[in-house]
Amino acid sequence: MQKIPVGVLGATGMVGQNYIRLLQNHPWFEVTYVAASPRSAGKTFADAVAGRWLMDGDIPAAVAGLIVQDASNIEAAKPHCRFVFSAVELDKQAILDLEERYAANDIPVVSNNSAHRHTSDVPMMIPEINAAHADIIPIQRKNRGWNKGFIAVKPNCSVQSYMAPVYALMKAGYPVASLVITTLQAVSGAGYPGVSSWDIIDNIVPFIKGEDEKSEQEPLKIFGRIEGNRIVDDTSIRISAQCNRVPVIDGHVASVSVKFRDKKPSKEEVIAIWEAFRAEPQELNLPFAPERPIIYRREDNRPQPKKDRDTDKAMAVTIGRLRNCNVQDIRFVALSHNTVRGAAGGAILGAELIKAKGYLE
Repeated sequence: MQKIPVGVLGATGMVGQNYIRLLQNHPWFEVTYVAASPRSAGKTFADAVAGRWLMDGDIPAAVAGLIVQDASNIEAAKPHCRFVFSAVELDKQAILDLEERYAANDIPVVSNNSAHRHTSDVPMMIPEINAAHADIIPIQRKNRGWNKGFIAVKPNCSVQSYMAPVYALMKAGYPVASLVITTLQAVSGAGYPGVSSWDIIDNIVPFIKGEDEKSEQEPLKIFGRIEGNRIVDDTSIRISAQCNRVPVIDGHVASVSVKFRDKKPSKEEVIAIWEAFRAEPQELNLPFAPERPIIYRREDNRPQPKKDRDTDKAMAVTIGRLRNCNVQDIRFVALSHNTVRGAAGGAILGAELIKAKGYLE
């Protein structure tokens, strides 16, 4: 199969670099175009990130010599890529405008950014949960008068660790009434250089701007449904979230308490549901899909970021400490890799799903 040429917007930043690292040797996609701010434009990618390549391993040879373009110059992208991954670091309105300009010029956008997450005709996908939301893409094109372009986004990294296990229980016939969530989020989630060492070493910061709200609002759209020309939130679930920054490099942990709407599964039933859970990405054998989306660890002291964040291409969710809850019904601890599953890797999986559904042809 001939690979699809793709671009990366914001390629010199931390998330952009992660796209380039993860897309190296991808069986479907090939990075042929890189773009960033005007100060990087005109340089080779290797020169643009000299002294600040943040990934393990060397810069992929196929990308090192590419000339970085100005991300705002859409005409420069057209000859070189069929779609782009967006990791640009701009203010919200600038991101909205830029991504819409690419889509209007027949270049689909799969975005890591939050700007379009609550745009009603833009799918915000965790592919194991709401793969059907990709089917709004033809509606989005019709709404906007676009031809081949579209915008799709991935949700915030903080929700990735617990959404799949909650959805698996809902899918198995146990509707959820409420969630109480406390996240312990790695410093890499703040980008680079992120939180200063003075602030985070020997410390926990109990505030991450906008994270509580994202953790409470984004799941409602993910659990929602397409109605007419828009995605309608599932407002039947109440969510209370508190998000904390902790001195861990990679891996977001969430402590979750769940209240069911009516019947409550036993602990054995919950574990069996999690371990049996598979979804469309697994059925389609998408390259970035973990073989087992949810892995349950029976040890008392797992999951742990250092031991579990890289499981199955760093795309699996690892869960442990399932217990009864004295206030809700059950409680558990979940972990996902925030810069892979929660960022570039999750967006790549979303793009694979969109291609498998025929929207990137």
